[in-house]
Amino acid sequence: MIEFLLLDLDDTILDFKKAEKIALEKTLRHFGIEPTDQVCRRYSQINKDHWRMLERKELTRPQVLRGRFQVLFQELGVQADPQVCSDLYTEDLAVGHYFLPGAREAVERLSQKYRLSLVSNGNAKVQAGRLDSAGIRPFFEKIFISQELGADKPDPVFFERAFAQIPGFRKDRAMIAGDSLTSDILGGKNAGIATCWVAPQDIDPGDIRPDHRIERLSQLEGVLEGL
Repeated sequence: MIEFLLLDLDDTILDFKKAEKIALEKTLRHFGIEPTDQVCRRYSQINKDHWRMLERKELTRPQVLRGRFQVLFQELGVQADPQVCSDLYTEDLAVGHYFLPGAREAVERLSQKYRLSLVSNGNAKVQAGRLDSAGIRPFFEKIFISQELGADKPDPVFFERAFAQIPGFRKDRAMIAGDSLTSDILGGKNAGIATCWVAPQDIDPGDIRPDHRIERLSQLEGVLEGL
């Protein structure tokens, strides 16, 4: 029986890709860079690579936030301050929110049956702004942002610190649901709790095998009822 649900935020509840695209286009135009599809796709890949290096503890968070723009500017041959760009992008990203289809309703329903906690590796300022805009804070008993916990998913320390703050928490009654194999699913497995991967069916999970798999958060309730 599952009692405790840990939910990721970006690309699980909120459409981060859409928010990223809008914020990135605005930021790049500020620096006189045309945000073509090719440029935006390249930034997304660089950004993803940098966050993976953070998960592997190869980079620090400040290095990720600054370095992704530094690499992009180098490739584009642009003379601009990557730190200033990162700060402006962070401000743009913190404004507004975009729910994935059915996600808000799913969170509200799940909160009526389970004890929800939010677990995110995102920037604390960005996530605070988006959570306030989305109006979903009341559905969560606890909100854990890696920058505030001092550890990032999938580090077991992140989960240990989170678990310690949830009254009456039991690993055998807990599940994490998220879109990232390398942070959510691997982190949940290393922490000893059940996992549910939120991802399209045509993506191969490779060596990281989740306990359950759904395409959208609205399907999680059915998985839980079947346990």
